[in-house]
This record gives sequence, C-alpha cells and structure tokens, in this order.
Amino acid sequence: MTAAAQERMPALYLSHGAPPLADDPVWPGELAAWSAGLPRPKAILVVSAHWEEAPLALGATETVPLVYDFWGFPEHYYQVTYGAPGAPALADSVRKLLRAPGIPVQDVPDRGLDHGAYVPLVEMFPEADVPVLQVSMPTLDPVKLMEIGRRLAPLRDEGVLIIGSGFFTHNLAALRQGGIPAWSAEFDDWGRRALETGDVDALLDFTRKSPAGLLAHPRTEHFAPLFVTMGAADAAGELGEQKSVIDGFWMGLAKRSVQFG
Repeated sequence: MTAAAQERMPALYLSHGAPPLADDPVWPGELAAWSAGLPRPKAILVVSAHWEEAPLALGATETVPLVYDFWGFPEHYYQVTYGAPGAPALADSVRKLLRAPGIPVQDVPDRGLDHGAYVPLVEMFPEADVPVLQVSMPTLDPVKLMEIGRRLAPLRDEGVLIIGSGFFTHNLAALRQGGIPAWSAEFDDWGRRALETGDVDALLDFTRKSPAGLLAHPRTEHFAPLFVTMGAADAAGELGEQKSVIDGFWMGLAKRSVQFG
C-alpha cells in the first residue's frame, strides 16, 4: 500500500436531516459513531443540497455566522452555533483543481455554513476544531457533478474529507402522518442495490430508471450531492468500495448514508 493510499480520506454521502435531527434518540449517535471510526481529517469540504449557485462558489474561508435556511421551527434551533475554523488553504486548492476554460469559480466570502453542512457536523465533529469549506452546486446534472467530484478527488490524498450532504429520499409534500411511504421504501431499496452493484448508469439516470424516482425526488437537489461523492470515489477507482453506514428512515424519509473508500 502506498503512503497516499494509507493517508487517503474516504468520501461520504450523508443524509443530513432537518434541525430537529439533534433531538432524535438514534440518529445523532449513528453520525457520531461514524465519524469516530474515520481517520481524523485535516479539513472538510462540504457540498450541500441547500446551496445551488453558478458558477461554482466557494463559501467563507473564515468563521462567519451560520445560514439558518429554514422556517417555522422553535427559536432554539436558530441559536445553534458551529464555529469551525475557515479553510483558506483548502479554498486555494479547490480553485486550482476546478478552474479551467469554461469552468469559472467565484468566491462568496460572507456565505456561512447552511444546515445541510452544520447539522451533521455538529454531531460528527462537535468540537468544531476541523477547518470546513462549503462549495456550491453549480448544476444538478449528475454527469457534471461527477466530473466536479473527480477534479476534487486529489484532496482526499491531502487529508481532506469530502462530504456530499443531501437526503436519500426527499419529498416533504408527499409525506403523510405515520409510517414509511411506499415510494420512499422502494427508492431506498433500489438505491441500495444500485450502489452495491456499482450500477452507475442507473444512478445517473435515477429519475427514469428507479421506482418512484420522481416521487422520491420531485426536485433532485437532495440526491445530487451523491454524484460529487461518487466522482471523488471514481477517480480513485473506489466506486466498488462502498458501504451503507447508516440506513433506516426518519419521518418517512430514507436516511441512507454511504462511505466510499
């Protein structure tokens, strides 16, 4: 095994949950146990379902206030803080890796972490002592997102943990009180099998090739971060080295979360 392989960080896709995830009796412990089993990252790069902006944007590189991008929750959820250090050196590396003819990169220096980033990080790295950089999704095209992930893949050999943060199923309008909707269970099972068999073509075309794909994701932003993670894994030949670390359902939505490498 080479030194790079020994130091290479895994690439993660996680279902991040809403702010009340912190009150769940099970899920925070699952996230904490996951991070406890990982090598300690030198920095974390997050792509969240909740930041779409083109051209691709780099968020704050110093500690700034969080983005409370949700409405109608009790006040204490708006008092949560997560003062992780910024990651200016990581931002420089991302610029170098992504900038190319026709692929501009912009900076949004006052853009803090949104709940797709900080909600899971509070549980996984509660000391907030690992530098974090969030970047936007400039597109929802799975093929283009995989290419972004491939370009970012060398960061893994520098101790950077790449996280795509979404939700394995996400259709709040179609949820009903009680139970797990058939569309959520069917898509989750299909997605698990597609990942396990490495059926990349099916995953890239999930709205047409999966059962209940458009019900599970009427808009695809919560599945899209998976493709950045897959690209980062594909560049290292690790698409076959995946495992579902967290599964099950939360309020009817599949919380499947996957580690590559």
